[in-house]
Amino acid sequence: MSDVISTITGSDAYKTAVATLDAEHDRIVGDIITLTEIASPPFGEDVRGAAYLAMLRAHGLEDVERDEVGNVMGLRRGAGNGPLIVVAAHMDTVFPAGTDVKVRREGTKLFAPGIGDDTRSLAVLLGFMRALDAAAVRTTCDILFVGDVGEEGLGDLRGVRHLFHGGKYKDRIKAFFTVDSPEMDNLATGGVGSKRYRVVFRGPGGHSYGAYGIVSPMNAMASAIAELARTRVPAKPKTTYSASVIGGGTSVNAIPNEAWVEIDLRSEAPAELERLEKRMHAIVAEAVAAENHARSTAQGEISAELTMIGDRPAGSTPLDSDIVRLSTAALRAHGFEPRHVASSTDANIPMALGIPAIKIGSGGHGGRAHSLEEWIDVEKTASLQGMAATLTAILAVAGVER
Repeated sequence: MSDVISTITGSDAYKTAVATLDAEHDRIVGDIITLTEIASPPFGEDVRGAAYLAMLRAHGLEDVERDEVGNVMGLRRGAGNGPLIVVAAHMDTVFPAGTDVKVRREGTKLFAPGIGDDTRSLAVLLGFMRALDAAAVRTTCDILFVGDVGEEGLGDLRGVRHLFHGGKYKDRIKAFFTVDSPEMDNLATGGVGSKRYRVVFRGPGGHSYGAYGIVSPMNAMASAIAELARTRVPAKPKTTYSASVIGGGTSVNAIPNEAWVEIDLRSEAPAELERLEKRMHAIVAEAVAAENHARSTAQGEISAELTMIGDRPAGSTPLDSDIVRLSTAALRAHGFEPRHVASSTDANIPMALGIPAIKIGSGGHGGRAHSLEEWIDVEKTASLQGMAATLTAILAVAGVER
């Protein structure tokens, strides 16, 4: 694998590509700022998608389009019409509509919600396109560049899910890169699966004093949450749960007729995730039965409705696969020592289908992701080092014609 990497990095074309990234650094930073300041809240990626579509068209890709779910993509032709490599970054952020996304600059640091997760990567992909064109690099495989929707939260990976299950390229994809976050030291080769539920407990409700003694959905919900908190899960494979959002009730002096909780279940291992999911269902049923047994059901019983609001499949890419070995070698060749980790990203979808996939960084540094003080550092040396490493990995997997 090191021979493949050294052949790529030693070529004149590659050196021209990296020199282009260097020369175009300020333009990449400008693209980061432009895209960050176009709000892209959950299920609200349309405006940013339109802007990114125009950017792709300006870069001479073929078949530039927006698909049925909102993914924006364009094809860079390789030597033939065989398998293709997908290089993606997600357009959505976790921040709701109305969030102030104006970029603040302090030296080489840029601050704004969503700037590192994952807006920087969108701009870096544009930089890759310009670098490859300037160097006249011809890859063996076609490369499909994608700005996808729905990676965050309740978006439930809908963009990449469509790409692999309903998109027109679904049967051609040989390997998948999601470029997500600046960090270069973690190479995600495992996909953390998750099951997310909204559980609604319902009952008759009544006056808090006059109807005292009847069943309460709030009691059942509280019991279920407390029992979930007592559930033991393995540390390895890492498995977790969280009762994350709750609500219900109408007044301080009323027994509620409805209470609800949203629950997040996660595991690196599909079997452990399934086991935890079954236990959560059992806990809810036991809490309902216990409340109906403990208090009066003269006005009606407690019931519970479980609705799945998120389903991310677990999966992994073998460490001896070409995409992992080549990407690891590429990162090492540029001074990084990557750890192979598990994460929840767009790569989950192809991993679960057995298609080689990883999550790799866009270069530089950043922090406070998913907070209003999210930041990235666009200092040129570190940024270029990371971008060059990721570009090397992509070229190694896509193959380069001589």
